[in-house]
Amino acid sequence: MDEIESGDTVPQSQPLQGQVPNSAGGFSFQVDDMKRLQRFLCLGSEGGTYYTSEKKLGKENAESILRLIGNGRGTEVVAQIVEFSVSGRAAKQDPIIFALALCARATDSDTKTAAYAAVEKVCRIPTHLFSFIAFCEALSIGTGWGRAHRRAVSKWYNNKTSKSLAMAVTKYQNRGGWSHRDLFRLSHIVPANPGVACVCKYVMKGLETCKQEYASADLAETITFLEAVEEAKTGDEATVVQYIRERGLVREHVPTNYLNSVTVWTALLENMPMTAMIRNLGKMTSIDLLKPLSSHAATVSQRLRDETLLRKARVHPFSVLLALKTYENGQGEKGKLKWQPNQTIVQALDDAFYMSFKFVQPTGKRFLLALDVSGSMCARMMGSPALDCRSASAAMAMVTARTEANYHLMGFSHTLVPIPKINAGMNLKDVCSEINKVQMGGTDCALPMIYAQQKKLQVDVFIVYTDSETWFGKVHPTVALKEYRSAMGVNAKLIVCGMASNGFTIADPEDSGMLDIAGFDSAAPEIIRSFAVGDI
Repeated sequence: MDEIESGDTVPQSQPLQGQVPNSAGGFSFQVDDMKRLQRFLCLGSEGGTYYTSEKKLGKENAESILRLIGNGRGTEVVAQIVEFSVSGRAAKQDPIIFALALCARATDSDTKTAAYAAVEKVCRIPTHLFSFIAFCEALSIGTGWGRAHRRAVSKWYNNKTSKSLAMAVTKYQNRGGWSHRDLFRLSHIVPANPGVACVCKYVMKGLETCKQEYASADLAETITFLEAVEEAKTGDEATVVQYIRERGLVREHVPTNYLNSVTVWTALLENMPMTAMIRNLGKMTSIDLLKPLSSHAATVSQRLRDETLLRKARVHPFSVLLALKTYENGQGEKGKLKWQPNQTIVQALDDAFYMSFKFVQPTGKRFLLALDVSGSMCARMMGSPALDCRSASAAMAMVTARTEANYHLMGFSHTLVPIPKINAGMNLKDVCSEINKVQMGGTDCALPMIYAQQKKLQVDVFIVYTDSETWFGKVHPTVALKEYRSAMGVNAKLIVCGMASNGFTIADPEDSGMLDIAGFDSAAPEIIRSFAVGDI
């Protein structure tokens, strides 16, 4: 494609009214603090961006949350945190838990109360609770373990059944230097019932003391489970397998010397939770449990394609995409584990990616999907070494391409970039491979609209996947869209899919036909659908 030039107007190196300098030397609109919160919850700040360090990006996002709290919107912040966490809209929990900790340590009493009330909803496993405590400690300024803090931690333990608590404390024993023993001691926990007291005693004093004091028939199942956990530590392989099947032990309970046993993993796979199964695909393949044409590989593939299981487990699309990239690479990001990928499982992961998005329904609208392939989009997505923002945006675009009958896909940097080989019929491996072959350049986010006007394309909705660090063009993207509308007589809309948790967008907040959404929000397809048809 030839480079497209626009007529004389305000270049992107100069601001329009309401714009601010972006990090690339151009000018963009600034997202409001609530929108930036949503980006942060979805994308975090891990790894930073092409232009901004992780530390600076994290600081900027924290400051936006604090401004919201200072402006009396702290309870709204907590509500957003709960929504993104409980509905599985965010790929990682750490940004969500950090934001919750900021609210818990706020001086505003309503925000603090709402935050501590949300701890159980957001911190669903001990790992989350340990992270929350660690963030709170890092944010503490003389507040320490106050009454509200102690009460929230105690409530987390006291509201669980004895069996679920026994599983929790044995499966997730510690993180970041924190253990259950620490939390019991610092929260001054008073067990709400004998079941919780039994598990507390096990953690603090050991199994024998626990059995002596709580050898009650009502707690027989819990004590039997704890006995199995302890006996598995020194038991033979047959004992470990028996306890996995009969008493519900999981991978974290298995001694290290049995973690290469096909027999043990066969037993684990029978009732393995979806997230654990996805996380251990490489390991199970490396020991030949998931070898081609095996019944176990067929079982795994079937589960990965079970939309109900994916939704119930809150499996996030980014987690599936990252698992796909890692699995097909045949080795993990860390450690020495290697395997030969089973292509049946690769395809099942590909299918699972699309299933893990929420409410994907066609609109019948005409979409132009524009992928920013400029240099800044080579930044790691959510800090992952296996995936950059370009690949992630191409994968997201495929969700719309597979849903909508009328779409056109294009790429751009400082010029238009042909990507004719990418289409909805391709698997994600090939899509990511093709997008990574594209030569990088500067950034001109106006090109999709200029291109559509020049080619006289009838577009209802432009979706631009970008970090909004635009700077190269002779016309601003928002102006290019308005010119397209006028020239084509089409009231086209613009959706900006933000692929970084920075503070910039090319969408004019004063134009109701432009919308900014967070990249890899699992609800993005539904938001896109609603905006395209005029529901929002």
